[in-house]
Amino acid sequence: QVQLVESGGGLVQAGGSLRLSCAASGSTFSVNTMGWYRQAPGKQRELVAAVSSSGNTNYADSVKGRFTISRDNAKNTVYLQMNSLKPEDTAVYYCKVTYYSASYYPKGFADYWGQGTQVTVSS
Repeated sequence: QVQLVESGGGLVQAGGSLRLSCAASGSTFSVNTMGWYRQAPGKQRELVAAVSSSGNTNYADSVKGRFTISRDNAKNTVYLQMNSLKPEDTAVYYCKVTYYSASYYPKGFADYWGQGTQVTVSS
């Protein structure tokens, strides 16, 4: 059973920094994409950043230049370094891991989500 454990959320003033971590366990599949999503009150969940197993990254336009996603494959952990935080970054942040394998018939992949961690940026 795949488990994702997130940590690192909290309250910070505008302009501050936070680092989120998400550790994955329970899967033997190494080919995966790891990412962070966020959901603010009354809004849809949106992609913040993602990183593939080969290291390719993708960012939402709103966080480019401020957030950095990275991963440690040996620890099955993904990180999100958030700098220059703004009040509009306030949301619950969710980790998602997508595993790719023919075992996940017929789609060939499976998504797993963390429990979410609150990030609040005060003005």
